[in-house]
Amino acid sequence: MVLEAPVVLAPMAGITNSAFRTLCRESGAGLFVSEMVTARALIERHPETLRLITPGKGESPRSVQLYAVDPIVTGLAVKMLMEENLADHIDLNFGCPVPKVTRRGGGSALPYKQRLFSNIVSSAVAAAKPFGVPVTVKMRIGIDSDHQTYLTAAKAAADAGVAWVALHARFASQMYEGKADWSAIARLVEFMKPTGVPVLGNGDIWSGADGVAMMQETGCAGVVVGRGCLGRPWLFADLVAAFVGSQAKSAPSLFEVREVIRRHGELLIEFFESEGRAMRDLRKHMAWYLKGFSVPRELRAKFGMVASMGELEWILNQLEDQPYPSEVADAPRGRTSHGRPVSLPDGWLNDPFEIPAITIDDSVSGG
Repeated sequence: MVLEAPVVLAPMAGITNSAFRTLCRESGAGLFVSEMVTARALIERHPETLRLITPGKGESPRSVQLYAVDPIVTGLAVKMLMEENLADHIDLNFGCPVPKVTRRGGGSALPYKQRLFSNIVSSAVAAAKPFGVPVTVKMRIGIDSDHQTYLTAAKAAADAGVAWVALHARFASQMYEGKADWSAIARLVEFMKPTGVPVLGNGDIWSGADGVAMMQETGCAGVVVGRGCLGRPWLFADLVAAFVGSQAKSAPSLFEVREVIRRHGELLIEFFESEGRAMRDLRKHMAWYLKGFSVPRELRAKFGMVASMGELEWILNQLEDQPYPSEVADAPRGRTSHGRPVSLPDGWLNDPFEIPAITIDDSVSGG
């Protein structure tokens, strides 16, 4: 798969629906991955799961991220996506660190089970190959510092035939705490050179300069951006500019941000086909959009409770224009969950080559 820009919007649960993907696409993201959906929910055709993989107008390529713990279910889900022409790219989630996922042996817990991991990836690649659709893998360094899996898992993924491997340079035990270890991305890039499989880096991309720095320091082929674009989809424009050597940086005034919020609301109404659901979804974005701006407390409170497009318009019209708060523009944002021991199934760490009985309910939704 060749991207127009080496910049990928990371799948984020509750965030990267087609509305938000459209905003990021319009700013320059080369690939924009759907929220994670479970393979089992997909083959059972859960209405909300089918909504989550619905592309926005003109969205191409259509990228779907799957979570699965069963190779057979994985293959069936990919086969369905292929036969019904619902995706142009499949990404497999082996990076999610949230307990409701890892305690079922999924997400960032799964690469520890080497045979199971290899079987799941191989099943997805085999189902997608006849249709010429690439499969990629996103993972973390490992469960914790005592259980690092990224090198072994990346080699297995390459052997299975993936198009690339993306590494979030944190352990699952770190959640989103501390700084990403870009040196792990550099080690993976070097390790994967004999395979010819590219490596994408993820973790602490807060500015266009950060994206350039990651690629220069690690040799990675592209960057995956998650929390950095929350409340500022224009970060992708900055990244695209930085990669061609431009010093241009977006600095939208509050009135310009106001127009992005308005458009986000309209896109959400199209996505949910419900004004109420759209406004409830938009609420979580308000603090990110308004970060650093001087906005009266009572207006911030109203944004956090907005219930209709008319009400949103009224609140937006109360804002007073002001310059972009550049002092916080490149600051970290989004989830900052503190590290903690990873929740795992009983006996999960006993044998990395054991294939556990597939009795795990993979209909869980996650982040």
